[in-house]
Amino acid sequence: MNLKTEVCIAGAGPAGTLLACLLLRQGMRVTLVEKLNELGPRFRGEILNDVGVSVLERHHLLERIAEEAVLPLKRIEYWEQGMLTRALLPEETDGNVGVHVPQKDLLKPMLEEALSHESFTYLPGHTVKELVTDESGRTIGIVAACQKTGQSKTIISSLTVGADGRYSAVRKLAGVETITTDHGYDLLWARIPAPQGWESVIRSSVEEGQQLHLFTQARGFIQIGWNIAKGSYAKLRKESFEPFIGRLIAAFPDLENHVREHIQSWHDFVLLDIFSRQSVTWIKEGLVLIGDAAHTMTPTGAFGLNEALRDAEQLAEELGFSLINGDLSLRQLNEFVQERRAVAEELQRRQLEMEAAYAYQFSAV
Repeated sequence: MNLKTEVCIAGAGPAGTLLACLLLRQGMRVTLVEKLNELGPRFRGEILNDVGVSVLERHHLLERIAEEAVLPLKRIEYWEQGMLTRALLPEETDGNVGVHVPQKDLLKPMLEEALSHESFTYLPGHTVKELVTDESGRTIGIVAACQKTGQSKTIISSLTVGADGRYSAVRKLAGVETITTDHGYDLLWARIPAPQGWESVIRSSVEEGQQLHLFTQARGFIQIGWNIAKGSYAKLRKESFEPFIGRLIAAFPDLENHVREHIQSWHDFVLLDIFSRQSVTWIKEGLVLIGDAAHTMTPTGAFGLNEALRDAEQLAEELGFSLINGDLSLRQLNEFVQERRAVAEELQRRQLEMEAAYAYQFSAV
């Protein structure tokens, strides 16, 4: 089966889905390919900062997210030895220190709008297997295989966009090299229901030299993020679970009952391999990388999601001019890349600085 489109986007995360939505508003034909069948799986970065909020407001998307799925966070609390020692309050003009929106809820209005366009094709459950190139080496599409049937589809496009995340298949197939920075830690995620009366806050602590964070989530949950030494999880799992979970309870004793009820073994944690990465180039003839595929970030500062949304917004603006003029050359796309790369690299440097200075947020250090 062959399909023809103007823009083929691999990856229906925030960057890819927003880009599809914005391009369809401009009257373009768009195909969106996603390897997962479900919309917005759990355990992803889901906190919007002012950048992400502004993008969604500009395009009238924030107002279309279900009200119960939008949770402004009130403050960041720093805890030591089981007690609150300091709180960081937001600026009066902002009113919050971030907004939690579950990824499924974030994507829903974008995808619903995209599906309302006749010029949109959505292919969930499809894996990118090949890039299609012409005799000059320019990318002119992809081959995607349905995971359920094994049937392949060739999608020919004027532009292919790799928005398929930190382990991007498009980037790999295009032979784009990357520069990876090791941050010295991995991250364990877990989630528990919030107790009655819990406020929408972020809590932070340091236990035996390891950062520990609680992020309040919409719909009554708390996400736990626990930094562990890089590559230590396999060894950690062989040790007794009780002393480990005891450190979480010692840090936040008011959550003991909820922690013991909902985190009972290593199986209740999900491991995230932490690194930052820059693609050496974001563009090749006929191809663009955005979001984590171009600039993987760590969870520190919650920059990744928000910068992915900004990538999509700015690329949509650029493509509006380029496709109308029939010029999708590297020269036309280079201005987009230069501006966005400078922002991403600066934020990646800031993440390293924030991680190095983290312990100094606590009064006892």
